[in-house]
Amino acid sequence: MQSLNNLTRAEKLRMMDALWDDLTHDVEPFQSPAWHEGVLKETQQRATNGEVEMLDWEKAKQLLRNQLK
Repeated sequence: MQSLNNLTRAEKLRMMDALWDDLTHDVEPFQSPAWHEGVLKETQQRATNGEVEMLDWEKAKQLLRNQLK
């Protein structure tokens, strides 16, 4: 198997596209892990109580990018 470090950006993107295409055509339903429902309920409760700030996706991505610099 070829190392990812040796692939060009274009080759990596083609691989990602192929993986995504394969995953979206998978007929087996995806099951969320058992703990997921509890985490979602806890997050919803924290949002209802005003304990967390909700961000739109573009702002959240920018904040994450800034943290990784």
